[in-house]
Amino acid sequence: MPGSPVTIGCQVVVTPGASGPPDTGTIVGILPPVILANGLPLATSGSICLMINSVWGFPYPVVIGPLASSGVTVAGRGLVRIGDRIPSPPGVLLVLGPPATAAVTDTWPP
Repeated sequence: MPGSPVTIGCQVVVTPGASGPPDTGTIVGILPPVILANGLPLATSGSICLMINSVWGFPYPVVIGPLASSGVTVAGRGLVRIGDRIPSPPGVLLVLGPPATAAVTDTWPP
């Protein structure tokens, strides 16, 4: 799914969540090396999301899976973009936004 790249603070949803219903969360960590847009590090596969369990309310980490952009990579890790659906246990992670910059759009498939 082509789209604009995202950074720390981007909202995500994982379906199914840890207890079944979808869980929401935020990208909280991007591992080096990084690429910057507008001075912000862009998320790549392997970035860390902090999810909130929708049933019990406890936080848990999710590492973004490897199936992000196939064209734009940083140290072999694909760029994460708005609209990407990335298999990341416990389910499929949907990247909602906001984008890090509207000036960059990655049109490569996952």
